[in-house]
Amino acid sequence: MSINKLVAGIIKKQSPIVVGLDPRIEQIPEEVKNKYFEKYGETLEAVKHSFIEFNRGIIDAVSDLVPAVKPQIAFYEKYGIEGLIAYKDACDYAKEKGLHVIADIKRGDIGSTSKAYSDAHLGLTDINGKKVSAFFSDSVTVNPYLGDDCLKEFVEDIKSYDKGMWVLVKTSNKSSEQLQNLTVDGATIYQKVGELVDAWSQQTVDTCGYSPIGAVVGATFPEEADLLRKVMPNSYFLVPGYGAQGATGKDIVNCFNNDGLGAIVNSSRGIIFAYLKSDKDYKTAAKEAVISMKDDINQALIDAGKKYY
Repeated sequence: MSINKLVAGIIKKQSPIVVGLDPRIEQIPEEVKNKYFEKYGETLEAVKHSFIEFNRGIIDAVSDLVPAVKPQIAFYEKYGIEGLIAYKDACDYAKEKGLHVIADIKRGDIGSTSKAYSDAHLGLTDINGKKVSAFFSDSVTVNPYLGDDCLKEFVEDIKSYDKGMWVLVKTSNKSSEQLQNLTVDGATIYQKVGELVDAWSQQTVDTCGYSPIGAVVGATFPEEADLLRKVMPNSYFLVPGYGAQGATGKDIVNCFNNDGLGAIVNSSRGIIFAYLKSDKDYKTAAKEAVISMKDDINQALIDAGKKYY
């Protein structure tokens, strides 16, 4: 299953890291975007080509260092159809490079609508009996607010197409506590969601000891992560909040199990725009940022007695 391949990639590269591909046109290097603005003007077409070149450069720079990338679709949808073409290119190119592609789409709705989302990003789309792929990904992020009615549609495609999903459980933003920390029957909402994820996960545990049904658990809440690690022992955690949001390797140790596995940590701006705080070109700066992040996380795991390699 996809989770076996992801875990194998983490161990092989000694890198529990996913690079977020969240391009912002104002932060794309001048040498990348200016030639497209000169050719196409201030247009969506220019943005598309800028994103494609930039993303491919980042992927080339980090593909030997990390097992996964995570394009956040909102940064592409902002630019309409041209942006979505760039999004699709990022997913397809990362696949060519052997990377696990996490589509950060945060979808979730009633059953039939969730099925359409899942067909688009995990499964296949039916056109007069012919099955075609709309957008490639190995796994997706899912909003569980509608409960089992939402999640089961994704689970069916996970089983059918060897895919995965990451359910929003405890997110890294500070205002997440407004809803996620409310209590029901003596437990927080995020704990209840964690229990829901665990119930689904236990049905799909693979040979690596983990399920392709994982959870999004923010690095900015280490105590909550410690609790959720116990609630979902067989679920991988997708961990946002490292770097730009302030978390370090020491802050995310609780997201990992005692085997040193169980979590993959995201960094977006801190890697893809590292060149803005460097005298290096954007590819070299991204590579160096990944190496620094890798060393920080691995040392924190060693210090905690959770070495995995």
